[in-house]
Amino acid sequence: MAQQPATASPTPDENGSGTRRHPALRTRATELFGVEYPIVQTGMGYVSDARLTAATAEAGGLGVLSAGLLSYEELSRAIDDVRSRTDRPFGVNLRADQPDVVKRVDLLIREKVKVASFALAPREELIKRCKDGGLVVMPSTGARRHVEKVAAWGADAVVVQGGEGGGHTGQVPTSLLLPQARDAAGDIVVLGAGGFFDGRGLVSALAYGADGIAMGTRFLLTTDSPVAQVVKEEYLRRGVDDTVLTLQIDGVPQRVVRGRTIDRLERGTAPGRLLRAAGNAVAFQRMSRTPWKEIVREGLAMKRNHGLSWSQVVMAANAPMLYRTALLDGRPDIGVMATGQVVGLIDDLPSCRELIARIVDEAVDVLERLERGGR
Repeated sequence: MAQQPATASPTPDENGSGTRRHPALRTRATELFGVEYPIVQTGMGYVSDARLTAATAEAGGLGVLSAGLLSYEELSRAIDDVRSRTDRPFGVNLRADQPDVVKRVDLLIREKVKVASFALAPREELIKRCKDGGLVVMPSTGARRHVEKVAAWGADAVVVQGGEGGGHTGQVPTSLLLPQARDAAGDIVVLGAGGFFDGRGLVSALAYGADGIAMGTRFLLTTDSPVAQVVKEEYLRRGVDDTVLTLQIDGVPQRVVRGRTIDRLERGTAPGRLLRAAGNAVAFQRMSRTPWKEIVREGLAMKRNHGLSWSQVVMAANAPMLYRTALLDGRPDIGVMATGQVVGLIDDLPSCRELIARIVDEAVDVLERLERGGR
């Protein structure tokens, strides 16, 4: 979509939704991604499907399709599904350690996907392959040194997630990590993640020097999300103190909802946890029909690239089944619910269009108030 020139005062959205515009919300992120608003929906396994990705794109943000748990054939079909729902730019989130990641990158290039997003930093040669093919490269990071590394390797943008964020995350809060990352990122686009859910957060991220925000939990809790309704209602009942950072899912710190499964994993013995993890890994293999040869290759890559022990590799194979059981099967009592601490500030389930319009309107209100001297 062609971008309108910035104006001195907010104007109605051209699509007739009534959403206002403001020059401060036209950032380097909107220019780089070719979207209306500097808002990114992150790639979440079992959550960021074709419907959610397309709904975000249609609402003016950057939707990101999660491909980490999809086979190559499923990814190809999912891209076609997104295309059937929207003609706007979108991204695909890849796992840099997958054995066929080069083949997947080539698929994105052929399909003219706008953005290649990575949960883990891709190798320098993989970034070059993406860029040579016309993809915008956007890794996610949780530390200043990682930002410096991917910026030096040629990434176009970086998602910087603070410790408040859900899933794999670190210890440094967004309010400290984001300005660090901005100072280290040079000229590349920076998206803040972890703790964002409204227009006030968007303006605060811009004040820290970010070019926009990326959100997972907030998009998970929309009507366009595939998560089971009973699970969404469980999320809405949670407060900011109802999350825990645990090592017991895959051996790497993850923020999830505190519940029966996590309590059992935390209390269990190491042999017991490994036995349950192996059982879940077998169940996932049967369900996904992923050849054991590929699973073993992925495990070896994880061990080599991330310094995991064999017990951590087994636990990592356990994670997909735990998440699927909760999010899609509607059994949070025996599964795991990833979430950011921001879950305690969310109390409704809007559509993606309603959510993005609300965030933009709130951001404009804040910006106008600041322009009036805070009155």
